[in-house]
Amino acid sequence: MFENIRADFNAHGRDAGAQGFWAMVVYRFGRWRYGVRPALLRKLCSFVYKVLYKIIQIVTGIELPCEASVGRNFVIDHFGGIIVSGYARFGDNCRIRNGVVVGLRRVEEPVAPVIGNNVDIGAGAKVLGPIRVGDNSIIGANAVVIEDVPENSIAIGVPAIVKPRRQQSEAGPTRDAG
Repeated sequence: MFENIRADFNAHGRDAGAQGFWAMVVYRFGRWRYGVRPALLRKLCSFVYKVLYKIIQIVTGIELPCEASVGRNFVIDHFGGIIVSGYARFGDNCRIRNGVVVGLRRVEEPVAPVIGNNVDIGAGAKVLGPIRVGDNSIIGANAVVIEDVPENSIAIGVPAIVKPRRQQSEAGPTRDAG
């Protein structure tokens, strides 16, 4: 647990006041409590987790239940209106922003997205249903993604249109090249 919290702290720019970091601390504690023995101590930890989760939810507007699976270096930039389903799965080095929803498309179909490594999800984006977002992809601000996104892609628009991500060599000259 502490190794993951240390990595989350570093990923949040070593800012102990970052609300996204505190949401991650509560998330990591919630995951850790499942392994606590004896059962009575685990129940106490579960109570503490539920109180902390509710505080984070009210104060920051971040809903990240410990049932979700989140990799290392997960960054929550900004806060407010962030909802992640307990069925969602994130790889390592992912970043989400305010207003992001990653969850079910239909209540009767409890399957949430699987997000790969190094995925960046823009403010207000919605990623819904039994889909996969491949490694190194970008979900644009306010995009609504309801279909798979291959790795190294960009998804933009409502509903999202998926385009291949340009490699650095294809991107043309940078400002410093001038």
